[in-house]
Amino acid sequence: MPPPCRTIIDAQKTDNVEMRRTQPAEDCTVRPGSSAEHTDSTESLDDHRPISRRDALKAAGLAGAAALSTGAVSVCAHAAAADPMQNLVAAARAEGQLAVMGLPRDWCGYGAIIDGFKARYGLTVKELRPSASSADQIEAIKAGRAKADYQIPDVIEVGVSFASSAKQEGLLLPYKVSKWETIPGGAKDAQAHWYGGYYGAIAFEINADLVAKIPQDWSDLAAPEYRNSVGLAGNVSSNQAIQSILAAGLSGTKGNADEAAAQGLKFFADLNEKGNFVPVIGDSNSLVQSRTPILIRWDYLALADRDRLGGTARIEVVRPRTGFTAGLYVQAISAGAQHPNAARLWMEYLYSDEVQLAWLKGQCYPIRIADLVRNGSVPIDWRGRLQHPDIHDPDKIFPTLEDQERARDVITNGWDEIVGVRVRCLPDKGYDGPVS
Repeated sequence: MPPPCRTIIDAQKTDNVEMRRTQPAEDCTVRPGSSAEHTDSTESLDDHRPISRRDALKAAGLAGAAALSTGAVSVCAHAAAADPMQNLVAAARAEGQLAVMGLPRDWCGYGAIIDGFKARYGLTVKELRPSASSADQIEAIKAGRAKADYQIPDVIEVGVSFASSAKQEGLLLPYKVSKWETIPGGAKDAQAHWYGGYYGAIAFEINADLVAKIPQDWSDLAAPEYRNSVGLAGNVSSNQAIQSILAAGLSGTKGNADEAAAQGLKFFADLNEKGNFVPVIGDSNSLVQSRTPILIRWDYLALADRDRLGGTARIEVVRPRTGFTAGLYVQAISAGAQHPNAARLWMEYLYSDEVQLAWLKGQCYPIRIADLVRNGSVPIDWRGRLQHPDIHDPDKIFPTLEDQERARDVITNGWDEIVGVRVRCLPDKGYDGPVS
């Protein structure tokens, strides 16, 4: 006779709060790829207590035959004794799919990472709007609360200040991955609503075939020889652009974070007045085609371009001497996730040694880099590729959360008035590499 069975009731609750959908920002192709169809109904969660990996797996991960979001699930008692990861995999497979947003396939090696997840666990991955910015992803979660068929992601990847505000608005579902203790304390929310995945430093990507004198610091960019040369690799509301402007301000204030955002705006206003700033969203095409031969962007994207474009253009990557800052991209589960167990499984996957090393191979700094170096997991031939002596100590290079939130508000609200020029999309002339 088979062992007795018990019933586990899904603890999710429908959130009927109506939220006004904000008008989306200009739809620029600033992250490559195309949207995917997503029309499943959406539920939001109003229980935002932190949930550990084991508790989540025991409470929600035992569904082998039906998705938990639809009601009660009958499971056999002996399943409780199974390995928690096996339970989570079974629950995720019952849901059948995962919806991600804002993940370009050539950004930090995400193409191989997504394909590896699909192959290993047999789930469909809906790649919604790979070009979505941090702000776009947050707005998608909000819109999903008011419109059941809206394309809402199960998981998001955003700048840390965006994640902090999303937590305050009740948009994120807490969950502690099994590698929780190896994530630096300054790179995670104490209640596990979000935690850092990888980070990069702001750098100058320079087409050395077009720029004779290579700039070494922010102040160099104001020189007359760089007229019509300097661009940002993102619109002003993107995390990448905000961090770029903040870094320029840190250089001008000698590291004074309280004044850095305002000083950064003044710096770009001066560049614009001199005619050095090019008000378009730069990318690999604009770099090669001389529209923005000096591009300010994440170093991992610049390094990827250098490797990829070696036979087409001579690319120099320079980390400025002053105003050095690193920006963290964090992972989180949407409170309206329709596939919450697939989302938890995705998080476990991202923080595995395998995927952390895949990010490293993609020129990004995985958040668990210090732990990977300590346990000898990082291949010797990779250790010198990231070229910065302090990069393994995130606490020394990240602006504080408060500094980032203040900078975001100052920059997004003050750009139009102080700099006085709108950063626009370039006409689409085909895709030629990773962009913001």
